[in-house]
Amino acid sequence: MRYERRPGQSMGVTVEQFDAAAASAEDIALLKELVYRERIVVLKGQDLSAAEFVGLGRRFGEPEVYYEPMYHHPEHEEIFVSSNVPAADGRVGVPRTGEFWHADYQFMPRPFGLTMVYPQVVPAKERGTYYIDMARAYQRLSPELRERVAGTVTRHSARRYFKIRPSDVYRPIQDVLADIERKTPPVEHPTVFEHPVTGEPILYLSAAFSYEIEGREDELLTELLAHSGQLSEDFDREDIHLQFLHKGDLLIWDNRALVHRARHADSSEPAASYRITVHDDHPFHPGPADLPAAAAR
Repeated sequence: MRYERRPGQSMGVTVEQFDAAAASAEDIALLKELVYRERIVVLKGQDLSAAEFVGLGRRFGEPEVYYEPMYHHPEHEEIFVSSNVPAADGRVGVPRTGEFWHADYQFMPRPFGLTMVYPQVVPAKERGTYYIDMARAYQRLSPELRERVAGTVTRHSARRYFKIRPSDVYRPIQDVLADIERKTPPVEHPTVFEHPVTGEPILYLSAAFSYEIEGREDELLTELLAHSGQLSEDFDREDIHLQFLHKGDLLIWDNRALVHRARHADSSEPAASYRITVHDDHPFHPGPADLPAAAAR
């Protein structure tokens, strides 16, 4: 197994000659260290079955089963399926997922540390995912903005980007909204928290799920989102990283530090990917009681 950062990339490393079946505990530990340090790890040349992908995910930690069954792989509920490719016995998964800035499970009480994505059908055009490093976004904040955000919590909800389920067709919209609030009520997370491995302060908010910073004016959230690049229509900004996808790639990224946004093709070109999300060996964040130490950095 060898790794390198490709020239011109702002983040991430590429790993060649990784054999999931033969990987040692030391190999997995090194990959996790690379994810925390480099944010994105791309394992090249992978050829795994769904079961083998789940097995690899379990070596990184505790997989999280997505709360909505319509996203599940039919044989392995740990796999979240994003696909516009019809299966022989009907559609599997949901098409065009994640076309907005977010961190996975940000709207849940217990987000997870690592996201693993394994493309199955890679489109020829518009393939890839955009990323923003929210630790770097915090470092770019002015002292005045750091002071305004210090010690705060941000509220998050799935309601703005909830995908309508087949069972929701013909239901009154107020009943659907009530279901969203019941299944995924708004949650609070520190607006800034310290990464449990690297120690970096992370600005934890997204354009999709974050809707309020408690005790602060509404303009502050908008200002922070704009500062990070999430409100820009210019994806060529220096602080936005585009990670291209190729057949055989398996991506692992730091779900604490990064927000991401899928880059979907405008056409009906076939595309499908598997995702496994993993709780690692560390608490996601230390909690509001420890905010001042993290935010002061």
